[in-house]
Amino acid sequence: MYKYDGLVIYQNHDDEGVLEVVEEKAVRSLHFGSSSRQSSISLYDPENLQLPYTRAMTSWLLFKDTVDDALIIGLGGGSLARHLLYHFPECRVKAVEYRASVVKVARSHFGLPLNSRLKVIVDDGGSYVCQHAQTEAGQHDLILVDAFDSEGMADSIASIAFFDACKILLKPDGILVINLWGSEAKLYGSCLHWLEQVFNGKVLILPVRNRGNMITVAFNQDIPQYDLKALKVRAIELEQQYQIEFSKFLKDFNKHNAYSIHTVISK
Repeated sequence: MYKYDGLVIYQNHDDEGVLEVVEEKAVRSLHFGSSSRQSSISLYDPENLQLPYTRAMTSWLLFKDTVDDALIIGLGGGSLARHLLYHFPECRVKAVEYRASVVKVARSHFGLPLNSRLKVIVDDGGSYVCQHAQTEAGQHDLILVDAFDSEGMADSIASIAFFDACKILLKPDGILVINLWGSEAKLYGSCLHWLEQVFNGKVLILPVRNRGNMITVAFNQDIPQYDLKALKVRAIELEQQYQIEFSKFLKDFNKHNAYSIHTVISK
């Protein structure tokens, strides 16, 4: 069966709706009952991030050399988890995914590895973060949030309490990266306002070119002040290492954050 311009190789239903895996030109994608791709992987180059928004979510690398402990809210096909495991051999990754069926598909169709450094937890991401904020305070270098279903952002992460808990879970120099959806104007505006409150204005947005995704990066209090010239050099080095467009990310950070760029980057 063909759907979303590709061949459907897997289809299933759980309590939350439809899960479909579609292949087109050696790229395998996860869908939640709509044409939107939740995750994609190249069968020929599985470690290369396929979707523009997942590539933009690696923009944290401009500001941090390495990561030892990461928390991911929203597993999907597992591309961000795989990226961390592959490029950072010392990194421990914890991923929280609401749907057990999504974890199963990530393993069976997207090559999510069974790795001693990866712990996958089936739970509501928002509830998990709020429940563990005190017992695991200051544990994570990096938190990546990509919690969407077929209808939009998961309700449990759309609150200031969630972002407060994320800040507590981060190390003092930790970074939070969240995928927001710009077309949900009211919710996007609320989330951005909450992030700016919680992280004292140290928040930068990165609109994904030609997409509706608004990748938002929030910095905890002990991050250094970054020099723009040094970041430009670093962006070029990162592009060579990861084959990801970091120079464009830096240019777009500079372009779209006129009022907040000074909180993170000095020119």
